[in-house]
Amino acid sequence: MKADLFLGCDVKKYIGVGVGIASLITENLLSHPFVVLRRQCQIQNNSTRYHLFPVTLLPVIVQLHRRQGVTTLWKGLGSVLMVRGMTLAVEDLITKFTPWPNTTLAIITPFYSASLVETVQSDIASEKPGIFDVFKDGVCRLVNWGSSQKGRMLPVWALVVPTVFHGLFKYLFSLVVRGVTSRILHLNQRHKQERQGALPRDLRDQVSSQEIELTATLVGLFSADVAFYPLETILHRLHLQGTRTITDNLDSGYEVTPILTSYEGVWECYYTTLTQEGAAGLYKGFGALVLQFAAHVAVIKFTRLVLTEVSALVQSKPSLSSPPIVTPTTSAPPPHLSQKTYLPY
Repeated sequence: MKADLFLGCDVKKYIGVGVGIASLITENLLSHPFVVLRRQCQIQNNSTRYHLFPVTLLPVIVQLHRRQGVTTLWKGLGSVLMVRGMTLAVEDLITKFTPWPNTTLAIITPFYSASLVETVQSDIASEKPGIFDVFKDGVCRLVNWGSSQKGRMLPVWALVVPTVFHGLFKYLFSLVVRGVTSRILHLNQRHKQERQGALPRDLRDQVSSQEIELTATLVGLFSADVAFYPLETILHRLHLQGTRTITDNLDSGYEVTPILTSYEGVWECYYTTLTQEGAAGLYKGFGALVLQFAAHVAVIKFTRLVLTEVSALVQSKPSLSSPPIVTPTTSAPPPHLSQKTYLPY
């Protein structure tokens, strides 16, 4: 009985590892189409449909796929992954040789701007970017640190401070929410264990901790995205200003529209958005964020269901060896035991 319990906990442990890998892949790869939708909505200051709810995005997605193909929502994926890899590499390098690990976001800012352009520009009105265009454009903006290359484009130094502020405080906020959520879930789990009686603390607690940490991570990510969504909208508009980007018009999904803005900085962008679009203008494309996390949760639940069913099939597979046959002996059984109840072991 105890062996079966530990075997079940061991299987659940590997199921938790598989679900964690699926969550990581979803976060960095499968969620990209929703990121593209969200960014395209955020930068369109003249749009009349704000797409605050997922249901309004569905007909637009259908039209985009019908006119531009399935790959339209996967544009810029390569540059996004390159920037993430560059972020990890630069952070590791800076941490080893300097005491300023927080300068990573400042160095990556121009490359993030170049990657943002590739994720929002329309496929039917723009040239396909090359593999290393994100590095070329990022280096050009990095070299011109104190001045802009084009008329309305903001210099990199004007984007570094809000970008670092957004990235740093969003990360800290996510950590705090994750820690609080994890603590609450662990306390709830402990109360359940106390009501049910003593349980093995090594394997079973490890399995429960995997599930709790995964849930806490999702809650932390979603809470941080919601809390810093208005600032993200402002940053994306500032990063894109002066790049002559033409994006898909998400009011209908049929047309394209140029991005023409002339903000002087964060505060002017904030007040202009409030004046012209209202407070809801800071949350344009929020429905895409809801879709992203709904899809994330669905992938996790589906992966857990599949792995659980597969493990159940493997565990319930009948043994090929038949049980040993006990042959009756010539000597009579002891008088206090009958022939029916006597066992050779």
